[in-house]
Amino acid sequence: MPAKTLHSWFTDSVRRDPDQDALIVAGQRLNYGQLDAVSRELAARVTAATGPRPARVGLLAAGSVAAYAGYLGVLRGGGTVVPLSEDYPAARNRQILELAQLDVVLADEGKDTSLADGTGVPVITVGEDDVRRALRTAPAAPADDALDPEGVAYILFTSGSTGVPKGVPIRHRNLDAFLRFHLARYRIGPGCRMSQTFGLTFDPSVFDMFVAWGGGATLVVPSRGELVDPVGFVNDHALTHWYSVPSIVSMVRNTGSLASGSLPTLRRSLFAGEQLTLEQAQVWSAAAPGSTVENLYGPTELAVTVTAYRLPADHSAWPKTSNATVPIGRVYPHLDHRIDPHTGELQVRGPQRFGGYLDPADNEGRFHEPGPNPDPTPSTQAWYRTGDRVAVEDGELVHLGRLDQQVKIMGRRLELGDVESAIRQWGGIDDVVVIAAPGAGGEQWLTAVYSGIPAAPADLRDRLRPHLPIHMLPTRFVHLDALPLNANGKVDRQACGGL
Repeated sequence: MPAKTLHSWFTDSVRRDPDQDALIVAGQRLNYGQLDAVSRELAARVTAATGPRPARVGLLAAGSVAAYAGYLGVLRGGGTVVPLSEDYPAARNRQILELAQLDVVLADEGKDTSLADGTGVPVITVGEDDVRRALRTAPAAPADDALDPEGVAYILFTSGSTGVPKGVPIRHRNLDAFLRFHLARYRIGPGCRMSQTFGLTFDPSVFDMFVAWGGGATLVVPSRGELVDPVGFVNDHALTHWYSVPSIVSMVRNTGSLASGSLPTLRRSLFAGEQLTLEQAQVWSAAAPGSTVENLYGPTELAVTVTAYRLPADHSAWPKTSNATVPIGRVYPHLDHRIDPHTGELQVRGPQRFGGYLDPADNEGRFHEPGPNPDPTPSTQAWYRTGDRVAVEDGELVHLGRLDQQVKIMGRRLELGDVESAIRQWGGIDDVVVIAAPGAGGEQWLTAVYSGIPAAPADLRDRLRPHLPIHMLPTRFVHLDALPLNANGKVDRQACGGL
């Protein structure tokens, strides 16, 4: 069966049922035909700015019709989506603009587009009037497709240990088997109402969008207010499918609003991005008694997720793992995996594995070749080294942690060295070690242990806020006259972690 593009998964649903609800966002409801019409208009505006060649488009939009129609519009023209976050400082977005060599930026009206100042990169702004005009004037036309599955669908940037983000290009063909597997696993179709709790810079958002649209379901996007009240959001929109990072469970539980039976409409509840504890799963399962609960796992380089574990309906049959987390389950049947016998690292290859980083220099050390390969580009048989330690417990994979200093905060992957580099540069600090440790609810928090001139934590955060995304800002700052050293004369991270 030939691979399909992301856009063709959407347009197949447009052809099947154009009147079915496709998107609910910012108080607006668009059916498949309407969303197709707006995306067609935005595709035309991108083409007018860049010419007919496929373009790399920075998408500085969120929680709006423009964000989703823009995503589809870029794909329609065979272009590549490079999501940008309004929560990132303009300097970091500008860094991504330069690394990705963007051709144009598509932005919600009112967003800070200073990232493009002086670069020569044009900015297309889209407001509500533009959406209304597209809906009013778009001619009826058959849904057309970007037909090249070898094209790059999107580029996401992950934190890099040198302070330079690493670009991860994902091709349409990397996502084809992924979408087919999940559409069948979750029985997605008209009548399903799926959440979109992830920002577009975080790749589980691709699952939400294209599993929903590939099956003809409705994607429901919360406002920021609704996102901090998931129970109200689920019930107000009668959601059937939920997907989020596990830390949301702890957040809602701590507010006292996640009561037993409070999520009666849910049929499926999925979690990914960080370890899901058995305690969190228990709390959510009690709140959503009609829903299965699943733990998914996967790095961005392997196209969203590569494993899944569904907790049994009978709670007495739930697993007991060595670290009290829900297993990540088994690797999808269309992928191959191995566990390094010396380190316990999970390594994966197959159709979801990306072809290498945007900067080939970043490939070094990230792949395990089964044989000689003089080419800096990884071979198709190369295993991607996830950097995650796993163990097989009762036949299922359990995630034990990272091999390096990479962690996930608020579901976002980051390098502790990236945070340390920014603190040294912008915080006015001599030396610093950043460690991650679980908080009371099991979610990870950052602590910066530093030497040099002491400063109030609020002052340090104010210095860093223009330069670091919110999830990379330490929650605690601990001042020492000198950082502790181990027997080798290196900074003792373990000792810092006990402070």
